[in-house]
Amino acid sequence: MASKLAVHLCGVLFAMLVPVSASAADTVLNGLDYPWDIEAHGGKIYVTEKSGTVGILAEGSFTRLPVETSQPILDDRGGGLLGLAISPDFPDTGRIVLYQHYGTPDARMNRVIEAERLGDRWKETRVLVDAIPGHPLYNGGRVAFGPDGMLYITTGWTENRERPQDLGSLAGKILRVTPDGEIPSDNPFAGSPVWSLGHRNPQGLAWDASRQLFAAEHGQSGHDEVNRIERGGNYGWPLIQGDETRDGLLAPLAHSGQSTWAPSGLTSDGDRLLLAGLRVNGILEVTTEGRVSEAYRAGERIRDVLVSDGVIYAITTNRSPRREGASEDRLIRLDP
Repeated sequence: MASKLAVHLCGVLFAMLVPVSASAADTVLNGLDYPWDIEAHGGKIYVTEKSGTVGILAEGSFTRLPVETSQPILDDRGGGLLGLAISPDFPDTGRIVLYQHYGTPDARMNRVIEAERLGDRWKETRVLVDAIPGHPLYNGGRVAFGPDGMLYITTGWTENRERPQDLGSLAGKILRVTPDGEIPSDNPFAGSPVWSLGHRNPQGLAWDASRQLFAAEHGQSGHDEVNRIERGGNYGWPLIQGDETRDGLLAPLAHSGQSTWAPSGLTSDGDRLLLAGLRVNGILEVTTEGRVSEAYRAGERIRDVLVSDGVIYAITTNRSPRREGASEDRLIRLDP
């Protein structure tokens, strides 16, 4: 039966009937507990779980390995072990990059670390970016290496209206650093890791076939966004949202209006963007012109989406970060 999905196209909200079978998803792996990021390399799939593990799925067998960090992982509310990126030199070094929540519930922070596998565990080898402000819910958390070889990082606004517009703060930004954590000389703001600003809670990063960067972020009471990211661009939060405009601030490529997608992971299959939706219980298709439609309905909260060797995979996080307890989750494969 078709479902009614409110989507945004060229600044106009409209209802769209899209028949998509809920049976299009096949379970690849059960028994996950609040996975947050999924990546692939060398025929293997890597999955982070918020409690502090990076698991490896290879030849039908899943190995869950704890991550040993110099600062304990704070697995609380929306914080924990979040984003994962496979380093460009992974075949030679085995290095991965992780986004880690730490501190205490009353004094939260985030940082980006590098880690290597040592037998039955992953061990932190160095800190790349530290002292990113933390929050129970709004931490950003996505890390990804771009086609330029640089590391991109999303950070949340932490419910502080000053930080997203403050170049002196790492909150509410997309950051760009070298694989060693240094500030590239061609960043838009001298001596700063900030690549773009004015973000609320971005959790998705993806590049299309033309090497254009896009980001997805949670809005306030609706107004979730997909943005085409420009070097040094200011995306307006909290000064504008939705169709609002102001000189010097960039409008989104697409937004959800008064409805909510609750977007998280973002990827490209070469022709379109695929957006993981927690509230819509599936995956949205976003064209580079800003047209949005339902691509897959999974009936579960989708945290991240991956295209690997032409196959679309996704992970669920079926517990809201506003609630406590375990989350019964899985890795699924979707029919193209």
